[in-house]
Amino acid sequence: MKEKIVKLLEESTARCVTEGLFEVKNLPFIELEATRDAAHGDYATNVAMVIASQAKKNPRVIAQAIVGKLIDDGLLLNKVEIAGPGFINFFIREDNWRSPLKEIDRLKDRYGALDFGAGKKVQVEFVSANPTGPLHIGHARGAVTGDVIANILKASGHDVSKEYYINDVGNQMRTLGRSVYLRYLEIQGKAIEFPPDHYQGDYISELAREILSKDGDRYCGKSEDEVLPFFTAWGAGSILEGIKDDLGSFGVFFDCYFSEGELYKDDGVMKLLDRLRQQGSVYREGDTLWFRSTAFGDEKDRVVIRDTGTPTYFAADIAYHKNKFDRGFDIVIDVWGADHHGYVPRLKASIEALGGNKDALKIVLVQLVSLLRDGKPVAMSTRAGEYVTLRQVIDEVGRDAARYNFLMRRSDSQLDFDLELAKRQSNENPVYYVQYAHARIASITRMAAERGMEIPGGDEAELALLTLPEEIQLIKSVIRYPEIVEGAAKALEPHRVTFYLNELAGIFHSYYNKNRVIADDPALSRARLFLVNSVGHVLRNALGILGVSAPEKM
Repeated sequence: MKEKIVKLLEESTARCVTEGLFEVKNLPFIELEATRDAAHGDYATNVAMVIASQAKKNPRVIAQAIVGKLIDDGLLLNKVEIAGPGFINFFIREDNWRSPLKEIDRLKDRYGALDFGAGKKVQVEFVSANPTGPLHIGHARGAVTGDVIANILKASGHDVSKEYYINDVGNQMRTLGRSVYLRYLEIQGKAIEFPPDHYQGDYISELAREILSKDGDRYCGKSEDEVLPFFTAWGAGSILEGIKDDLGSFGVFFDCYFSEGELYKDDGVMKLLDRLRQQGSVYREGDTLWFRSTAFGDEKDRVVIRDTGTPTYFAADIAYHKNKFDRGFDIVIDVWGADHHGYVPRLKASIEALGGNKDALKIVLVQLVSLLRDGKPVAMSTRAGEYVTLRQVIDEVGRDAARYNFLMRRSDSQLDFDLELAKRQSNENPVYYVQYAHARIASITRMAAERGMEIPGGDEAELALLTLPEEIQLIKSVIRYPEIVEGAAKALEPHRVTFYLNELAGIFHSYYNKNRVIADDPALSRARLFLVNSVGHVLRNALGILGVSAPEKM
């Protein structure tokens, strides 16, 4: 439906330019959005206002020209209105809404799958937590955000690879190894002083006990420098396996785990910096090497090699992102915590300095999560190693509720996650509300089967019998699902699917509460069965993109 209106608009604006009604060098991309208020039609566009800024004319004059050159023959549109400063509102003929339901029946679980991303290779890198401790709820939000972005891009035809970057180089790894080593000595009664800047969580002691159980006291008589590589490798390896296990329980799996250590093989990072130095993008001041990021729009230049001779995280990130594009990805998406927003310009600058397209790098920022219990904050202290882990949240509320609730807001806005609400089996709990809609439809289908009624095919159902305002509203909502997938994919905003599901479930529940699906009229019953079955397909497909189950009984 949306594509048809966009095509009419493209043809109309082109006619206006050809006939000299207004002048523009390049016709803009036409944004067409579903309206929130039925009084404003089904779709609206601001294209007249966009063109007006180029044509230097009143937007309403532009809108009138565009509407005057629309050629529809009354087949698609009931009416077109100009509103406000120059919005164009489109009202679609009611009988045009029913026939797309047949497409849902034809495609079933493929409904909503698009192909505009065909031929584009995309990498989504997310979580990428240091293997120094278990994942906490902040990591959880980034995990589901990245996972669902990947799912949405796959659904729109992209070739997607999900990657976890293992930060296994640097001081934090030595600190991890030393933390485990000191706890190992402590368990055996050795007098130690545990530094406050080392890792404090109970998991460190658990790792130390595992080593003691496996190897006994064999490391007690050796020097710290001698045994530290073992304790570091053991600790990091065990923690990473735990991270993978937790992510698996959360429904998150990666195609590739990339070790930071790979970047340093054969002096790779230094060779790349030397290349940038030769082209003038890296310069030396004393013993420090700087990347000239101001030449590419950043607010100041950035250190890549400290005066101690050690590389910064940024140096490794330059090499890592070059590696990504060298692997043939057309688009690279990083899902980061919102505290990294200042890091974006320098990374884009490095891509530009290496001759790449900085716009091929997309950054999705994820804000903090506040954990609540019945509306009251759950106290956490990362310094003391006290925080709620991803595993604890999954164990308490379940995978479905955890994933859905983490997607209830835009990723760049703060999120309150109430554990008690997430467990509640009532309409107050969004995931329950949506899943219950699917279960209700499954129940209706079973009831129909018990009465010997089959769900008709698209050419068998008398869809013209669906005339109630709430039926038309339900039809409009359900057939817009592909538009939701497209918008979410292009904006990299998975919450759009969650918002859509909440709305669709609400419209369905309202319809169900007012009307009998299996009515006295057999033809009407069959038409309504066809409609709610279509809703079931869309609920199932959208929940699948979110990685949430669609139960048939609740």
